[in-house]
Amino acid sequence: MFDKILIANRGEIALRIARTCREMGVRTVVVHSTADRSSAAVRYADETVQVGPPPPGRSYMYAPSVIEAALRTGAEAIHPGYGFLSEDPDFARACAAEGLTLIGPSPSTMELVGDKARVRAALAAAGLPVLPGSDGAVAGAAEALEVAAAVGYPVLVKAVAGGGGRGIAVARDDPELRRVYRETTAFARTAFGNGDVYLERLLPSARHVEVQLLCDAHGTFLHLGERDCSLQRRRQKLIEEAPAPALPPGLADRIGAYAVTAAQALDYRGLGTVEFLVDGSGDPTFMEVNGRIQVEHPVTELVTGLDLVREQIRVAAGERLALAQHDVRPRGWAIECRVNAEDPDAGFRPAPGGLTTFRPPGGPWTRVDAGFAQGDRVPPNYDSLLAKVIVWAPDRDQAIARADRALAEFGIEGPGVATTIPLLRRLLSDPDFRAARHDTTHVDGLLARSPSP
Repeated sequence: MFDKILIANRGEIALRIARTCREMGVRTVVVHSTADRSSAAVRYADETVQVGPPPPGRSYMYAPSVIEAALRTGAEAIHPGYGFLSEDPDFARACAAEGLTLIGPSPSTMELVGDKARVRAALAAAGLPVLPGSDGAVAGAAEALEVAAAVGYPVLVKAVAGGGGRGIAVARDDPELRRVYRETTAFARTAFGNGDVYLERLLPSARHVEVQLLCDAHGTFLHLGERDCSLQRRRQKLIEEAPAPALPPGLADRIGAYAVTAAQALDYRGLGTVEFLVDGSGDPTFMEVNGRIQVEHPVTELVTGLDLVREQIRVAAGERLALAQHDVRPRGWAIECRVNAEDPDAGFRPAPGGLTTFRPPGGPWTRVDAGFAQGDRVPPNYDSLLAKVIVWAPDRDQAIARADRALAEFGIEGPGVATTIPLLRRLLSDPDFRAARHDTTHVDGLLARSPSP
């Protein structure tokens, strides 16, 4: 096991990783920008290193400074969390070259799953169902038009290196496809350093269901059940739950088996997620693989009783998983609500500022993962996530009621600060969500029909 781990992230995920490390007796180093020099994660860590100014490209995403901080402090491993450097194969190779263990999949696996067109082709060959689309990246607008004619409109134009819902656009006819192709390739080139795109036929109505993987280097490939992440705004997740509600009989087992097949085909190590779209007939199609811990991992932790960060660290240290598939027995229901510093009544404008009040909820089976405390300042330089409210209950109805109660208790105030709590409570009370009739278009449709309660 490692003696010291450097955490190359910020906010709630940095603090969440540091807490598990402390329970394991592992010392932590948290890197930070000048904007985060007094953050909750910095206050909690055993050691800290300032790695640059607020812009992520000059601090959290500047690999030389992160690696130098690890070497200078004697850290043996780096936990990248999610976002930033967590899916960068060049960073993984640079860590390996310096004798550092990056807590995540191998550089070659990271490179493969980061190319969404290549991994789609690889897993289609392994037997996973995929949507009709291009055979890899398209060579230009002319080929994109040929693919669209073959599979039928509407189509999605997707950056092969995209992530987090970015680099995806819809085209409904030839003129729109020409425009979308130009815009998406230009955006992808700027945002991801790779302008390649591929095409898939768009499912106009679908559920977003993903399966959590946990795999070691000794031939154990496990799935830990599924999560539903269908409540999204512009492909950004708002509420997640485990298990996924109202799936057809046998579908959860089926996509779990698909996920394990994917892990074996990729020779995967560590935590990962295989994501699917489920259409109105209950048929799943593969969407993508995420080679990192995800924001919504706590709902899986609450229904399985596993600390996924602990297991992720143990696997990275070369240890053997102490579980078999039959030991994974999800119990009850868990829901996670993402509380962001955004103003839904102002077009979801970011609303950072000083937190004069920050009073998280408590109560039975209520967990809050937050990177802030009262008196902290929310900087404008990063993702707007303030906290995640996660609850567990014996069944879905009780979990919904508990989540709503917890959100109602959450006190957040400060000059200029607004949050998504009112929207989250509105979604929890929505009859279609309560009846599990929602899909990935539900939130945008609801806001278009009625922007505010």
